[in-house]
Amino acid sequence: MIKYLGSKRRLLDEITAVSCAVPGASTAVDLFSGTARVGHALKHAGFAVQANDYAAYAHVLATCYVQADAERWTHEAEALLAELQAVSPAPGYVTRTFCEEARYFTPENGARIDAMREAITARALPPELEAIALTSLLEAADRVDSTTGVQMAYLKQWAPRAHKPLTLRLPALLPRAAGGRSAAHHLDALKAAAALTGHIAYLDPPYNQHSYLGNYHVWETIVRWDTPEAYGVARKRRDTRARASIFNSRPRHADAFRRVVETIDARVLIVSFSNEGWLSRDTLLEMLAPRGEVLVLDHDYKRYVGAQIGIHNRRGERVGAVSHLRNTESLYVAGSAVDVDAVRRTKQ
Repeated sequence: MIKYLGSKRRLLDEITAVSCAVPGASTAVDLFSGTARVGHALKHAGFAVQANDYAAYAHVLATCYVQADAERWTHEAEALLAELQAVSPAPGYVTRTFCEEARYFTPENGARIDAMREAITARALPPELEAIALTSLLEAADRVDSTTGVQMAYLKQWAPRAHKPLTLRLPALLPRAAGGRSAAHHLDALKAAAALTGHIAYLDPPYNQHSYLGNYHVWETIVRWDTPEAYGVARKRRDTRARASIFNSRPRHADAFRRVVETIDARVLIVSFSNEGWLSRDTLLEMLAPRGEVLVLDHDYKRYVGAQIGIHNRRGERVGAVSHLRNTESLYVAGSAVDVDAVRRTKQ
């Protein structure tokens, strides 16, 4: 799956173990699905998952990894990806905007992305098959990009991987879960909280001012394929400002998340939050207390790669010091249906 700030790759085993420790649970909601890693892991564990995200690229990833079933699409997807791989490169919007005006990809790979994306559009594919093709294209582009993992900037010198030819691979599709059919939704989080239900709800909201849409605007543009006006050195979409999430607003964040917690229909909530976020541990415990006993599982990690590199100006000169290099990611498990002893055993 694509490189992603805030990815819960290292927490997947524990999130899955905690979910499986809820007696009788077979359905789950992933309200802020992002790369769909968590939804994919829960589907693999047998849950019927309702995944949701407001970003178009995230909805595509969830449609591929959560909604689409391997037994239905694998054969057709393999044939389609072979056809797309054979398409002749043709420079277009990606090449101009992200290779010539910026340096996210080499022009050769930009022309491949342009041609493959046009070919996907021309085929008018069923939504799930289109999502599989787009996911393969995003992941192929991610493997040859020249960034530190976010699209706020690109490396001064080409990353070695950038010179490799873009190659499509079949995403890791899963068979339908024992719990039933899963689905991907493209809703505002507050509307999704009122509409979706599950035995478990996994909540991983944006927790500070950093916008996922801004950090991954290239993926958004490739998925939407709307050739937007771009601005700045990063060539970001102009609508990233107009489409800012309420969860990226310090004055509005707490109220918005409280409304989600109070609204969503689930027996157990699993909340992922960082100590770098705008809500303190005490505030989160107070919000979750009405749901039942709250267990907190803490994890100490290195901060994202950008923090390790440090602060630089546009000339590549180091201009500031990073305040800290580690942070704490916490899972808050709330609900009277939780088998607390089983959850605690996941830490042993």
